[in-house]
Order: sequence, then C-alpha cells, then structure tokens
Amino acid sequence: MFYREAGLFKTTYPADQAIFPLPLDRWGMAGVLVVAYAVIPVVADDYWLRSILIPFLIYSLGAIGLNILTGYAGQLSLGTAGFMAVGAFAAYNFSIRLPEVPLLVNFALSGLITAGVGVLFGIPSLRIKGFYLAVATLAAQFFLVWLFTRVGWFTNYSPSGVITAPPMQVFGIPIDSSVSRYLFTLSVVAVLALAAKNMVRGNIGRKWMAIRDMDIAAEIIGISPLGAKLSAFAVSSFYCGVAGALWAYLYLGTVEPDAFGIDRSFQFLFMIIIGGLGSILGSFLGAGFIVLLPILITNVGYLATGGSLPAHVVTHTQYMIFGALIVFFLIVEPHGLARLWQIAKEKLRLWPFPY
Repeated sequence: MFYREAGLFKTTYPADQAIFPLPLDRWGMAGVLVVAYAVIPVVADDYWLRSILIPFLIYSLGAIGLNILTGYAGQLSLGTAGFMAVGAFAAYNFSIRLPEVPLLVNFALSGLITAGVGVLFGIPSLRIKGFYLAVATLAAQFFLVWLFTRVGWFTNYSPSGVITAPPMQVFGIPIDSSVSRYLFTLSVVAVLALAAKNMVRGNIGRKWMAIRDMDIAAEIIGISPLGAKLSAFAVSSFYCGVAGALWAYLYLGTVEPDAFGIDRSFQFLFMIIIGGLGSILGSFLGAGFIVLLPILITNVGYLATGGSLPAHVVTHTQYMIFGALIVFFLIVEPHGLARLWQIAKEKLRLWPFPY
C-alpha cells in the first residue's frame, strides 16, 4: 500500500480542514515545490524557461480561471482570451499612467478590473445558460478584442496597436532574466492555485457546485443564484485577468489585441476538457498536455521523415490529434487526466491486494 489512509487520525479541526490532509499528499506537494523553485532554475536553459515553463504556468492559471467558472459553477464560457486581454491592457495602462504603483499591486488591480468586466458580461447568466450563455460570452470575446483594437487610448495611441511591457521590478529586484521571470510567474501561480484550491472546497465553492448540479434545488435550500453565478464570473475573470497580465509582461513582453483571439479561448476550453472539469490539478495537467504535445508531435514528425516534413503538415497534424483526443476524452473519460490520476491513487491504496 503506497498510498495509505488507514491509521491516520485527525484530532483537531485545522487538521480535518487541511488542504492536503494526508501526509503523502503534503510530501508530494513539498517535493514538487522544491523541484520547481530549487532544481528547475538551475538545470533548465533559457529555451525551456521562456518557451515552455513560463507559458505552461500562465496557461495553467488561465485554465484554473475557466475551470472555476465552467467546471465548478457550470457556466459555459468562450470568452477566456477576451478577459485575458482586459488584464493585459489594464496592467499596461496602470504602468504608463500610474508608474508608482508596484508591480504586484498593478497585477492585482488588473485582476479586479477584469473581475468587474466579467461580472458585467456574467449578468446574462441569470436568465440564460448552456449554449446560449456560451454565445453571450463569445460576443464578449469579439467585443473586447475589437474594443482594444479600435480605441487607441488602451494602447496609448500606439500606431501599430502593440503594447510593450516596461521594465519590471519587485521589492527593488529587477525581473529581467529568464530565471527571475520564471520564479515570479511560478510564485504568482502557486499562490493563486492554492487560493483556488482552498476556495472551491469552502462555502463559496460548495455554492458554485450546488448551482452547477441543480440550480432550482440550490435556490430552494437558500443559495442565491445571483450571488453564486456572479461571484463565479468575478473570481474566474480575476484569474484570467492576472493570466493576461503575466502573458503580456512575463512571457511575450509585447502583445497586440489579436493575440487574444478566439483560438486562444478554445485552447483553454481544450485544456479543461482534457485535464478534467472541476479539478485544479486537471488545469495543470491540461495545460501541460497542450504545451508539450505540439513539441512532441513536431519532434517525432521530423525524426520520422528526416526533417523533410513541411511545417503546415505538422500544424494540421496537431489539429487532427487534438480533435481526436478531445473526442476520445469526451467518450472514454469525461473527467479527463485528473480522473486518471484519481484512479491511479485508488489502485495504490489497495496494492498489492485486488480488493
């Protein structure tokens, strides 16, 4: 029995309410953080930090935001990238108009502004749901990108419409190298992921899940659909806004509104479908899958053909494999990779006994 629960007794309320009640989970999470903070900055080169790990962390944060709204609250959204654009352009305008604001406060304010925009576009969720709500959030996606493209004030009247992140520093420490960018992104994502994990198992998360499972029954037992749905939109948009600010500042450095198109919103939807709806861990698994699979397909394709494989064939192959995998997960395991990890833990609880 690798994964033991028998013989573990909780004698205090804090022990019973711990985020990771089992010692094995706590040790595993501590090991992951040690590797992330101490090992990866030493062994990873600039390519891995800038092109793989930083976007993976930002994708994970955005997927957590969408998972809160869709996986936990049951409100389907196709406007994730639009809300990320709000966070990115809000952070940029805070930087150029209020340069004395610290970077962390800047990102927090950008998230709050995005939360307000999310609540505004979440109001239709009180009257519509499912496919119709998805269309409403799709309208938000197109409107927000159009707004940042057409209104020059958001880009400080840049002729090209491209915004450039100013030099960054936190507590006097410059954020300019690949390692410092990675550690900053990792810290923000770790704190917000822990907060999301704590939130979804608390009172507010239980309200979201009650609304998701049956809104009429939730209202009968005293849960306000207005508060639950709008709070889900606010929290989800906050996470997406911070992810957008990180995307513009820590990953790309310069960004334009078209970088937050509908394709990116679908990417986040694929992440939570493959990773697992209603799972914080699934958000990380789905993001890792989306980031690493194209690299794997490209390398395998070039090795198999000796480097003669055209780039457009590789791209189309990626789309076909993504589509096939989404259909596979929807049919075989709708709860995604997170459910497979749960099944593995259940097997480890019983091993080597079959029952």
